[in-house]
Amino acid sequence: MTNDLSGSIPVLPQPVIAPTLILPVVAAALVDLEGRVLLQQRPEGKSLAGLWEFPGGKVEPGETPEAALIRELEEELAIAVPHACLAPAAFASAPLGDRHLLLLLYITRKWSGVPRALEAAALRWVKPVDMHVLPMPPADRPLIGLLDALI
Repeated sequence: MTNDLSGSIPVLPQPVIAPTLILPVVAAALVDLEGRVLLQQRPEGKSLAGLWEFPGGKVEPGETPEAALIRELEEELAIAVPHACLAPAAFASAPLGDRHLLLLLYITRKWSGVPRALEAAALRWVKPVDMHVLPMPPADRPLIGLLDALI
């Protein structure tokens, strides 16, 4: 038996690849003892205002994704997350104007401090299955099913 499929697969034209600026973004699924995940609501005046998202933000030049996430969680929620407690879980990719967003999602169950909405309009603890009805950014939506399966 051979695996030669050269005669049965049509040859498609190569897509035109335009240079795209990739925007690396990190986010955390903070999971509580009840299996709920913390979401934050984007404030008025920002793009995608009113949508619910995983907390996190942009990776700055020279920063590792984990360092960026630890910094963002401290800035946005006033919590400290140890590097060793960040477990890479998934990624999502979505167009974002003239850029392309690459979202790296981490899961953590350990942090110190009580999350506070320092930069968000509101915070909400939600079971993954209940996220499907919430308005969320396009890059966050594909991660819901995975989170439901993981936690």
